[in-house]
Amino acid sequence: MRRFQMHLPEWMQDWLEILIPGVQIFLIIFVAWLINWLIKRIILRAGKAYDLPHELLMPLRGVFRWIIIAAAILAILERLGMSATVLWTAFTSFATVGAVAFFAAWSVLSNLFCALLIVTVSPFRLGDYIEVLDTAEKPGAKGRVIDLNMLYITLQDDSAPAGMPNLLQIPNSLIFQRVIRRWKGGMPVVTESTPATNDEEASAMEIATPSKPA
Repeated sequence: MRRFQMHLPEWMQDWLEILIPGVQIFLIIFVAWLINWLIKRIILRAGKAYDLPHELLMPLRGVFRWIIIAAAILAILERLGMSATVLWTAFTSFATVGAVAFFAAWSVLSNLFCALLIVTVSPFRLGDYIEVLDTAEKPGAKGRVIDLNMLYITLQDDSAPAGMPNLLQIPNSLIFQRVIRRWKGGMPVVTESTPATNDEEASAMEIATPSKPA
């Protein structure tokens, strides 16, 4: 390449110093896009073949997409003149800090992810009456679902005394770790039996009272 550039005019050599890295960067972006498209097609076909849930495929595609983007950015920066050793050191340092921050905020992130699953899967809805149990035999926190946000599910405790409302806030991640008992639209209403009429009471008294001998 150096010999080829020496036989070219000086103005063309200046253009080649800009054109060649530009073409290389374009090829890196194109290859990254092509790999991302192929992986997306493979994941979609695998999901259809093995009947995988959509909630699993979306995060998987996101992980591969960000890996490809990070690799493409490193390759582009290297083409622009940055040292590969410096780039790799910076990347590993960033990855280490990101991993520590991820585990530090794991409880919050798990609640956010579980909130997405609750909205998508719909194990219950607003207005339903649920009970969060450790096991199916032991009683647990129960009440009517009145609110759902990214961190908590709020239940209105119906067993609270009148005039003293009691709200229970349950982390979203706990819903997928416990047994959930659900009543759609609220607790089932137990109706009392219809009171007996006067004739039915009189007949029952005659049956219960022994007759006097003649």
